[in-house]
Amino acid sequence: MTQHVQERAMAEPLAPAWGWHGRAAGRAAHVEAAPEYQATTSQVCGLYPFTAGSGTPTVGTPVGRHQLWGEVVCLDPLAWLREGLVTNPGMFVLGQPGTGKSTLVKRLVTGAVATGTTPIVLGDTKPDYTMLVEYLGGQVIRVGRGADRINPLDAGPLNEARRRLSGADAETLRWEVRSRRLSLLLALATLVREARITNAEEVVLGQAIDLLDGRLDHDPTVVDVLRILEEGPAELRSATRTDTDASYRAQTRDLVFTLDLLVSGSLAGVFDSPTTRALDLDAPAISVDISRVRAAGDKLLTAAMLCTWAYTFGMVDAATALADLGATPRRSYLGVMDELWRALRGAPGLVEHADALTRLNRAKGMASIMITHSLADLDALATEEDRAKAKGFADRSAITVLAGLPPRELARVHEITPLTGPEQHLVSSWSAPDSWQPGARHPGRGKYLIKTGERLGIPVELSLVGAETDLYDTDQAIRRTA
Repeated sequence: MTQHVQERAMAEPLAPAWGWHGRAAGRAAHVEAAPEYQATTSQVCGLYPFTAGSGTPTVGTPVGRHQLWGEVVCLDPLAWLREGLVTNPGMFVLGQPGTGKSTLVKRLVTGAVATGTTPIVLGDTKPDYTMLVEYLGGQVIRVGRGADRINPLDAGPLNEARRRLSGADAETLRWEVRSRRLSLLLALATLVREARITNAEEVVLGQAIDLLDGRLDHDPTVVDVLRILEEGPAELRSATRTDTDASYRAQTRDLVFTLDLLVSGSLAGVFDSPTTRALDLDAPAISVDISRVRAAGDKLLTAAMLCTWAYTFGMVDAATALADLGATPRRSYLGVMDELWRALRGAPGLVEHADALTRLNRAKGMASIMITHSLADLDALATEEDRAKAKGFADRSAITVLAGLPPRELARVHEITPLTGPEQHLVSSWSAPDSWQPGARHPGRGKYLIKTGERLGIPVELSLVGAETDLYDTDQAIRRTA
């Protein structure tokens, strides 16, 4: 192009967006928007930075990268609730052993500590979380014979909160403490008896708790309850509708033996004395390690988990009540309930107790993460009523995280959390190793599908960094003995 032509082109004015006015000038009455195309960055990398992300959540703890888009995905039940992404802070994690369920939860625990939320592991059965909690500077309580003990009837700071209140507020809190004590005592009695407590026995236990509350200046223990039942004061005889000592003994005989099992039977030495170490809610993280009672059988393990749940939720309730009074700063908590199915299958009716403990977590500023291998684990529960309530745990959780699962399990999950065909195919592809070669990596290790309601799932892959490789490893004990 010559210099004359260039100067002429520069001198001419630019055409308007719709063209020149005038006849045969090419004026357009309407200009359509240019076509828009979407593709992965690997396909249109030459057009960078004219690419748009897929809109994965950026609120919470980074848990990995989107398996399709490569974007960072963040997850935190409380943070998602605050931002309006979910309606409750419940999270349900399902996956085969070895797919990395606890690895994901440990990442969330670490992120919670970093953001000021206190994670509490409510009964570590293996233990999986002890090393991490100690690394984070948290508190580890080791429950077992000859170790730390938990008093099932310990009200913790709730008594302090009750002393600060007066009138109707104090009475309301008194009934809350009574209800918690009675509920856990009934659950433990149901566990050792392997049958439900009768209505008459529940009335007697409630009256016994009321009497001890008025007589003692400290939290009662199971031993105190057993002692007052054996004494048989007039108030208890009135509760049993009996007139003579013999008829009272006959009425309470089964209940006395049931409580005696808690004190001198297979559960002796764990739940029959005052709490030795209270939870330190000022600690960065807390883990209640109950792995020492695992060797004693499922009954003791179930009792340990129930007591841990009740005691911890009671402590959180107390902290919330004190915060309402302005006595302590308001905190948020993340409760981790691993091996969920172990605590529910001990005896009929235990599901109802767990359901009552966890139902109001949102009002406490507490998120909960429930972890189990399969919904089929819940089929081992004793009654159809218990099985229906146990499935309600997953149904109430706003966030469902699926690790590797077989197709038959995904069909059951679909009844609770809708899954598309591609989503089911993706998760099932993670469910089994594709090689018999030693050292082959499980295809589902570190891969998860995050589902919230009717939204399409977010497939994410987690990669460990730094000290996480050792802190999150749940197979160290096996390798050390190899």
